[in-house]
Amino acid sequence: MTPLAVTFWVLNVILDTTGQLAFKAAARTEGTGLNRWRAIALRPWMWIGLACYVGEFVAWLAFLSFVPLSQGVLLGSVNILTIMIAGRLLFGEVLSNLRLLGIALVALGVAIVGLG
Repeated sequence: MTPLAVTFWVLNVILDTTGQLAFKAAARTEGTGLNRWRAIALRPWMWIGLACYVGEFVAWLAFLSFVPLSQGVLLGSVNILTIMIAGRLLFGEVLSNLRLLGIALVALGVAIVGLG
């Protein structure tokens, strides 16, 4: 991969992870029904998440212009790892043994694709 492709890949991972974490933070809102949804919509985290997704879309398109789709999709799955680890660190989410095994397998697959 070219350095520019790697840059877009890393940017995609950062923006996707940040967007997911921002949505999680926005969803941690008290209330019920329509009032809860209104409160979520007014939280800055919701808008940060949306902005990250727009940026991720652009970074993803740019990344795919440098690599074959089959390779891009596999490398894109590293987002799963970063989101699960960040969820554990920032929100205290549980990583069971099966999830840890999944993280290891995805990491191994991404490493194999990245080397190939």
